[in-house]
This record gives sequence, C-alpha cells and structure tokens, in this order.
Amino acid sequence: MTTIKAGSNSRKRLPLAVLSLSALASHGTLAQSLEEVVVTAQKRTESLQDTPISLAVLGTDELENLSIGDIDDIGINIPNFLTTPHPNSATTPRIFIRGVGNFDDQITQDPSVAVYIDGGYVGRNQGMGMEVADIERIEVLRGPQGILYGRNATGGAVNFITVTPELEEWGFSQQFTVGKRDQFRSRTMVNVPVTDNLSVRGYYLHSQQDGFVENLGLGADNYGDEDRSAQRLDVLWRASSAVDVRYSYDRSHIEDSPDFLAPTTLGVPSDRPDQSQAGVQFIKNNDATTSGHQVTVSWALADTLTLRSITSYRDLDSEVFQDYLSGTGRPNTPFNVDATVDQDQFSQEFHLLGEALGNRLSYTLGAYYFTEDGEGETFNNLPGFGVAQYSKADIDNKATAAFGQATFTPQSLDQRLHITAGIRWSKDQREADLIRNTQLLATGTVLPPSEEAGHGDEDFSNVSPTLTVAYDLGDDTSVYAKIAEGYKTGGFNMRASTVRFFEDGFDEEVLVSYELGLKAQWWNNRVRTNLAVFQADYDDIQINTQTDLNDPSKSDILNAGEAEIQGLELDVTAALTSDITLGVNYGYLNARYNSIEDGVGRDVTHDFEFINAPQHSFRANVTYDIAQTAIGTLIAYLNYSWVDDHFITSSTVNGDYIIEAYGLTDARLTLADIPGLPAGNLRVALWGKNLADEEYAYINGPLFGGATAWGEPRTYGIDLTYEF
Repeated sequence: MTTIKAGSNSRKRLPLAVLSLSALASHGTLAQSLEEVVVTAQKRTESLQDTPISLAVLGTDELENLSIGDIDDIGINIPNFLTTPHPNSATTPRIFIRGVGNFDDQITQDPSVAVYIDGGYVGRNQGMGMEVADIERIEVLRGPQGILYGRNATGGAVNFITVTPELEEWGFSQQFTVGKRDQFRSRTMVNVPVTDNLSVRGYYLHSQQDGFVENLGLGADNYGDEDRSAQRLDVLWRASSAVDVRYSYDRSHIEDSPDFLAPTTLGVPSDRPDQSQAGVQFIKNNDATTSGHQVTVSWALADTLTLRSITSYRDLDSEVFQDYLSGTGRPNTPFNVDATVDQDQFSQEFHLLGEALGNRLSYTLGAYYFTEDGEGETFNNLPGFGVAQYSKADIDNKATAAFGQATFTPQSLDQRLHITAGIRWSKDQREADLIRNTQLLATGTVLPPSEEAGHGDEDFSNVSPTLTVAYDLGDDTSVYAKIAEGYKTGGFNMRASTVRFFEDGFDEEVLVSYELGLKAQWWNNRVRTNLAVFQADYDDIQINTQTDLNDPSKSDILNAGEAEIQGLELDVTAALTSDITLGVNYGYLNARYNSIEDGVGRDVTHDFEFINAPQHSFRANVTYDIAQTAIGTLIAYLNYSWVDDHFITSSTVNGDYIIEAYGLTDARLTLADIPGLPAGNLRVALWGKNLADEEYAYINGPLFGGATAWGEPRTYGIDLTYEF
C-alpha cells in the first residue's frame, strides 16, 4: 500500500491512496448492498439518502475504530469540519464548519456551531471537551442550522445521539484499554429491564494517560496529562402504547493538566519537545465538570401526529489554567491565565410532527425557550508585559423561538418532486455586567489598580427562512437545491478597549447559504455517493478589530466584515466485495473576506484571513473482513485523514501564522466473536494512532511572542471488550 506523507507533494499523491485501497477489490466475492444509514437530522427518523442536507455521520463502528469519545477526538476526520483545543484551555474546543466558528471563548459570546446531546442544546464552549458516555452516533450538519434546532447557528450543528435503553432485555458490556504512556481506559455499561415497560441503562467511563511533555518544574508530572471520568443514567418508561418517557442524567469531569506551549519565531515552530526546562512555575490541573438532566416525552396523538417535548437543564463548573512558555527558559516568565466559569441553563422545546394528504405533506411545528445565567472570572498574570489583569463578567440571557417546516410532494411527476419550506422567528435578550481591574507592575513596585465597570443590555430578533427543492431522478438517486439563512445573536466583549464599547456590544451576524446536492446509490446499492456544492454570503461578521490605535493589547468586536465562502463536500462509500468496504471523503473551501473596516473606519481587509478553513481536506478508510478462523473473525481497519495548510490567527498584521498541512494514519486489527464463552461476545483489538508519528501543530500563533502546541505523537494499545 502506498504511504502518504504530508508536505509539498501531498495533494498530488492523494489519488494513489485511493487506487491502492481500491486494488483490494480483487479479493473476495461480490459485495452485498450497503446498510442503510438512519439519521434524525430533521427531527424525524429517516434515511441519510432521503435527507437533503450535507450531513456527515459517525456510527458506532467508526466511533470505536477511531477511538472517538468527545468532540475534540473528531479532529480532522470529517472534511470541512475542524476541532482544536483553545489556547487558553484544553477543555474548551474550537469548532469550525466550512470555515465558520469561534476563535474566542468568552462567556458573553455565543458559539457559531451549536452542539446538542440528544437534541438538548449545550450553551457554552467551556467544558465541551467533555466525554460523552454511551454514544450511538454523531451527526454533523454542515451549513447554517436553526429551523429545526433549539439554537440558530451560522456554521452548523453537531448532535451526539446516545444509545436508548432496551426494554425487556438484559445487557452488559465492559471494555478495558491499555496503551502507550500509561494509558488506561475502562468503560462499563449495564442495561436492566425493571419491568416489561421500564428499563434502566447505566454507563461509567474512566480514562487516564500521561502527557508527552515531561514537566521538570513543580506541579503536574507532565503537560497534557489526561484524567477524565463520565457517567450516564438513562431511564426509558413506556407509559402506554402511545407515550414514551425518557429521562437521562449525564456527568463529565476533566482534570487534565495544561498543554505545553513551545516557542516559535515568526510562525516557524521548533521540533516537538518531550520535556520542559527546569525551574518553572507550579503547573496545576484543570478542573471542569459538566452535567445535565433531560426529559424527553414522545406522545403519538394519532397515527400521523406526534407531540414531542424536550426539557433540559445543564450545569457547568469549570476552572482552567494555562501556562504560557514558562517551561521554555524564556525571560520574564511566567505568563499564565487562570479562568473560572460557573453557568447553568434551562431549555424547553416542543415539536408537533405530522403527516397529511395521504402522506404527501409532512410538517414539523415547534416552539423553544432557553435561559442561562453564569459568571466568568479571568486572571491574567503578565509580568513580561508589566501588567496583571482581572476581569469578571456576569451574564443573564434568554431566548425564545417559534419555527415550522413542511415538505409537500405533488401528485404529479410521479411524486418525484419534494418542496420543503421553513421559517424561524428568534428573539434573544442578553444582559451582562463587567468588572475589570488592571495593575501596572513597575520595577519592584505594584502601582494602584485601575478599575472599570460596565453594564450591557441588548435585545436581538431575526426571521430566518429556508427553501429546498428535491427531485428523485430514480429510486436511488435524487438531487436538491437549497437556500438557508443562519443567524447568530449579538453579545458583549470582555476585552473591549473601553467600557463604552463593552456596553454598546456587537450586533448579530447573518449567513445565507446556497447549496446544490446529489444523493445517489449505484451498482445495486453497493456504492453510495453524496455531493454538496455551496456558496455562502456572510454579512455583518463579528470581527475582532483594533479601535484604540495607542493600545494594541485591547480589541473590539465589531460587525465589520463581509465575506464569501465557496466549497464542496463529497462522501463516497463502496462495498467493493463482500469483505471489503471503502470510504472516501473530500472537502474543498475557498473562504475570503470581501470587506473589513476597523473601529476608526480604515479598510483593513488585507490584514485578515479565515482561520481553520483549509482549502482541501481528505479522508480515506478501508474495512477488511480478513477471515473467519477457529479462534474468531479477523477484521482490519485503516484510516488516513489529511488537512491542508490553514491560518490559525485571523489577523496577519504580525505575520502569517499557519498550521502546515499534515496527515494522520490510524489502524485497528480486531479479533471478534472469540469462541469458548458460555454466553456473550468477546473481542480483542490492537490499534495505533498517528502511526507515522507525524509532527503537527494545532496552535501556532503570536501568543506572547510566539507559541506552538503540538498534536499527539504516535500512540498504540490494545482493547479488550466483553458484551452480551
């Protein structure tokens, strides 16, 4: 098999990987049809091929093959989707879809990509690095969402769908993982049928692993140590033949140590380090706990009419610590950020799903209410800059929405035409208080602090429509054209240059997406091809710009940007033989700003680039059922993901800080259905991640003179799983 290495020739060599994988088709017998992929992206259970959305799905097998347990683990495994930890906190992921996402992690600013657990919205980026226990699949909706989802979003949506408790069935599974750098992971699940109509499912996870940069100073043994746990309790009650009630409680606790930030000069990183220098400051672990209760009630009012209620409460208690460059021996260290967030939220959502006109009309009507309050405190200790800063923000936000979507299939044209129209009305009420305290540090002297206080109170409203026209070219092929608008509410900026700019806040931003798509299955349903081509017009973009020309340490968020984003997504799955399945996914992005003005009216368009928007991204994987032997079924899995160069800072005034193109190779060899057990199923898997030991960065920017955070080196291990 051809080995692919990231570098200047990577793009030319990518097709060789596809040809090499396809060559495996010479083995085995003629393939069976691909299994149907079932999704709930439109709040209904339907086939992926019947859903006119650019939608990526990671199912149970892929989640296990790729060792995905949280949103950060997805990484570069979905084209035009990118997750990286935030520079201030490894527990706060930055999520970008089609080049749209949040670079900042302020509690006063909403994310551009909405995250859900079983349809319940997770409001804050902080703590989203959580482990989600008992995942059945992850659905990633690319492009603006909001018509059918709790919160509107300009970038897209990510929905974690967990496993539903099984009625009248006992179930148990236990998985142990051991791996490099003292990795240990334990996952336990128990499903208990209490009565014929009541079942309880419990799940517990514990995960730990040493970081790959040894700390020669005080505190944590290593930078990047992982120490996590997650629990989930799920109860399903079938109250009657028409009513299902599901209650769930989930909790995730993260005590990872901070990542190591190595020095870089003008965007040129050093080699990946394996230890810090001695004599550094005390390094302490992060401490982030997120939990939630959710009640989902589904009531079949009639054969063609269902009422659904989703009631959700979530709580976040997070303290994160990031040490900047103190382990590098640089002068004027330490630099560090110590930040806490305490937030809770409540949401209530209703759906009315119905069908009429002999099932030629299907519709969803909904209403949504959301409220949150929280407090965020940040301590910045910057002696190298002669300053120590403290800021505190309190938020009190409310959101209400009403929405509806209907799909009509005319009797004419053999019922091949499907017209879908939707609309959403949203209102956001946002309130925030800020206290900011700055101490100037002179030589041997701490000058009296200067304190600022401000209050912001703003309301925003929006009406977002969507229109989709789909046509079935045949039983297994359809095309669609879609126009959708996404809206992201305004907010407030804790790092504003003045209290007035904080109090004035910033307004909403709007993205309108135009998309053409193809959904097809070929070769007697042995090949599945999904293609989406899109253009997005992005207006009133919330941009960090410099307003005070005499103080570059502060920035203001202004609705100062206009941009165009063009691209495509191609997802192909092929059952080449009865034993070999190939997947190929490709994403293309061309994201550019058309106009940006700073706070004093200057045209600074040339100083900005889209961040985390690689022009090309690619993934190929193959699953090969090698043989059924006397000791079990042997299955091989190989995955290669590659991402192009991409900017990591939006402003290029201080240099073009770029993450160089890189590719990651993962593999898994599983022996399943091991015989000799009185009951249940036993399997053993050997796995490896980043097998080529690629040195790649996920941070490379002008943080305090330049810093680089490196991705995971090669890791490997073994899984042992028993289940019945």
